[in-house]
Amino acid sequence: MRPLNDFPAWESRPLLQTVDHGPSCTGDGSAHALFGGPTAPVGEYPIDGWDEVIAVNLSGVFYGMRQQIPAMKAPGGGSIVNMGSILSAVEFRGSVAYVAAKHGVRGLTKNAALEYAPDKHPGERRGSGLHQDSTVVEKGLDAAAQKALVGLHPMGRLGEPNEAAELVLWLSSDKASFVTGAYYTIDGGYPAQ
Repeated sequence: MRPLNDFPAWESRPLLQTVDHGPSCTGDGSAHALFGGPTAPVGEYPIDGWDEVIAVNLSGVFYGMRQQIPAMKAPGGGSIVNMGSILSAVEFRGSVAYVAAKHGVRGLTKNAALEYAPDKHPGERRGSGLHQDSTVVEKGLDAAAQKALVGLHPMGRLGEPNEAAELVLWLSSDKASFVTGAYYTIDGGYPAQ
């Protein structure tokens, strides 16, 4: 797989395939960038860490959209559903680059929605909460940290993948034809606190 932050890699591969509900990004073309980078306060954050996190988590999403939107014109439009993070809406100490990148993806997607809505290219956004089988949770955290994360969610649990998939399917369908530039969270109430 080519790096998400490499625009020539995006230019060299077709991104669209047709599925029952219209054009959709192929599995390895979609850009849910998950790279949190170093942990440090803003005044101590390493410059190379900042550059890498922004390149993967923001530039990678831009490159995917930059390649995908023109390709969507031929079949008459479609939907882009960018997967995000609860850190698109809230902040988290020590994660300045990741938070800035996810806030940036939210703005990028809303801006694309404004620009392309008349062309039936809605830019939709979904902010994902922490899900039980995510790479971050299961591979990056020990049992005590996982339990602490569960405690941060008013619903008392982490999300299940199918809960996120249902919203993505709806956003990708004709049933969401009047939705554009929206931000949805599936997060068990985490940012509502």
